Amino acid sequence: MVGDRPGYTPSRSLERGGAMSDDVGPGLDSRHLESLTERVRRSPFHQWAGLRLVSVGDGRAELEMTLEPHHFNPQGIVHGGIITAIADTSIGLALRSQLRPGLTHRTAQLNVHFLAKGEGTRLIGRGQALHLGQRMGYGEAEVLDAEERLIARATGAFIVLPAPGAF
Repeated sequence: MVGDRPGYTPSRSLERGGAMSDDVGPGLDSRHLESLTERVRRSPFHQWAGLRLVSVGDGRAELEMTLEPHHFNPQGIVHGGIITAIADTSIGLALRSQLRPGLTHRTAQLNVHFLAKGEGTRLIGRGQALHLGQRMGYGEAEVLDAEERLIARATGAFIVLPAPGAF
């Protein structure tokens, strides 16, 4: 899992505390996490892409998708945009699980390193929130194939902002 590799020592990891400002956290309670799960399930983009939320909470998120013909590029490998989408969504949901109700986020920057070609029948995205401040959040994700081989690694910066009318 992201963050569990040897030598991994982010200076301000959420797991180590102190990185999350009190006015943006402490995160969503179980009722809000259930609502978030339902919103992801009903999202037209997530439905089109086939993204399914496996788990979310405590600054982590896992998604999976069964690969369909529209996910592949003309060379027969998974399109980079699909890999990017699962990475972005994994990081975003990991951060979202740490935001208090009434706040939301938007992707400000996403760096994706493609390490192997995507092929097979399924992708897994595992995201982790690394830092959450009053205005910005940072996280990372791994994208794996069905055999859990690493296909891509991503890092992202997200703007934290009010979400009028949001839970």
